[in-house]
Amino acid sequence: RSARQVTLAWTGRPSQGLKQAPPDADSGTMKLPRSRRITRRADFQRVRQSGQSIRGKHLVLGFLADDQLDEPFKLGLITTRKLGNAVTRNRFRRLLRGVIHRTGEKIRHGHWLVIIARYSAAEVESEQLEKEWKWLLHKADLTKPKEET
Repeated sequence: RSARQVTLAWTGRPSQGLKQAPPDADSGTMKLPRSRRITRRADFQRVRQSGQSIRGKHLVLGFLADDQLDEPFKLGLITTRKLGNAVTRNRFRRLLRGVIHRTGEKIRHGHWLVIIARYSAAEVESEQLEKEWKWLLHKADLTKPKEET
């Protein structure tokens, strides 16, 4: 695929040089809005120290409830060099963002979420990743009841 085809597939519109798509929700990108990302080290530490965690085969989910959170949830992804080189880590992040894009509306509001990729996540397929993600959300009781979704 050419760079133009990739840009069209990713944003749903023709490429305009190296400009990024606008950050609106209908742009078609799978980029998590900055307001929903955990970026500060102190926030990661708070989720780790004050929250709970559940381990799966490929992922570890750390979560912390917060009633004052303006966003439905805040998310942080941790992919260490144990997972592989930069290409492998970025591929995994893309896969996980795709899974979250498809299942994000099912997450209960008001939670900080930190996802840590385990070593075995490097070779996982999207379907396996989505299955484990849904299991972790269910195990942590972070999914909305059926009538709310």
